[in-house]
Formats: sequence, structure tokens, C-alpha cells
Amino acid sequence: MNTPDNVPTDVDDDHPHSHTSHRRMALTFDAFHEYHHRLWLRYARTQVGGPAAAEAVVEAACRALLHDWNHALEQESVPAYAWAVLKEHIHGWLAEHGREPALAETAAFDAACAARLLPELRDEYGGRGEPDGAGAHGEHDEYTALERGIGLYSAIAELPERQHDIIVLRYVLGCAEEDVAEYLGCGRAALRSHVRHAKRKLAARLNLRRDQRTGER
Repeated sequence: MNTPDNVPTDVDDDHPHSHTSHRRMALTFDAFHEYHHRLWLRYARTQVGGPAAAEAVVEAACRALLHDWNHALEQESVPAYAWAVLKEHIHGWLAEHGREPALAETAAFDAACAARLLPELRDEYGGRGEPDGAGAHGEHDEYTALERGIGLYSAIAELPERQHDIIVLRYVLGCAEEDVAEYLGCGRAALRSHVRHAKRKLAARLNLRRDQRTGER
């Protein structure tokens, strides 16, 4: 986004202070935009699919945010407010196109399954329920299915929106804990609690059992 071209033009030319404030607002937005834009694009792609659609959604959200930038700066958390703006535009795009979030279609999801989320689920949950005498081979088959994302995607999709975002940001996109907490407008302790609840729901949905050797974290 070329921010100066998108700055509102209704500034009084006869007041230098207006120009100074206007430039300061644009520069502040530029810094925010530069820091968050790439992550926003990556997240949007997990929701809308292709890069062109993700770019369009993010640019629309950025234009809306810039238009109300002074209001955004008055919020308790600018990243959390901006995140809500992005989510609103993503929801609008999905509704307009009659689509569901495209998480399973992205390479990021496949990589996250193998490298981030599954190892933690395996560490905390020792195996899968084995009805009807299913043995080790059945357990292996289930984990193979999980590694392909089968079942895990639908389990993530069924999470409450806040937990869904936390899992996507933390495990699919690999965001730092402090960044996720900032986007969601919560403290790190609260974030960890959300993560525990989300993983517990995923494990229940996938019929995984807690490994008694690890205990509660």
C-alpha cells in the first residue's frame, strides 16, 4: 500500500499544523503497516485461499484502518483494534463469495501439522482411544492421517473463533506468543490458558487421551 496516496485529502491547506499532523498520522500508519502487513497477508491467505484474494482483503482492511487511524490510536490496543478490522473484512469477503476458510488448502497448514501442533499434541496426549480392540497398527494409521491434516483441519475449524485464531497464529503461522497476545488483546497468561483449552478441545475432537506421564501443563 502506498500510504501517502491513501491519506484523506480533506486537510485545510491554510493551516500548516494540519499538514504536520497529517504527515505524522501517515508516518505512524506506515510504521504499523510495515510491521504487520506480511503477517496479515499470511493469515488472510489461510482464510480466503489465493494470494490475490488475500492481497485484496488486506488492502481493503488497511484502507479502512487508515481512514479511521486517529480513532484507532485512541484504542487501548491498536493491534487488537486493527486485527478486528482485518477480521471484519475477511468475514465480509467469505460471505460475499459463499466460501469457508481455506486453511486446509494452504501449504502452511501442512507444514504446521508436521512441525508445530502435532508434536505438542503427541507430547501431551499419549495415544488414541482404541475401541473394538484396535492396536498399535490402528494408532499408527490414525497418526498418519493426522500428519496429512485429516481430521485436524475440521477440529481447528470447529474451535471458537478466538481459540481458532490463536491456534492459526501460534501454530500454523508460527507467531511469537507476545505478538499473538497483542493481536487478541489479552495478556500472555490468558493466552496460554486459551491455548490449553484449544488443545484440549482438539484432543477431544480427535479422540486423543492425555498422556499421564506429562500431566497438565
